Amino acid sequence: MKARYDVETDTLTLLLRSAPVHDSDEGNAGVILDYDRDGNVVSIEILDASKRVEDPGRIEYLAGAAPR
Repeated sequence: MKARYDVETDTLTLLLRSAPVHDSDEGNAGVILDYDRDGNVVSIEILDASKRVEDPGRIEYLAGAAPR
């Protein structure tokens, strides 16, 4: 998985797999899901990220299971 924040467009993109995008859907306003030909999510784009995500330029990677 890769994460990219574009300051100029204020867009946070989470790339989940390296497959061509076949279809896109804006499930909620400002959140775009991109799908491959088989319907798997390829990427998630968050528009106006600075208003929707806490510190979109900072990425923290958490490995393993979430604490209970």
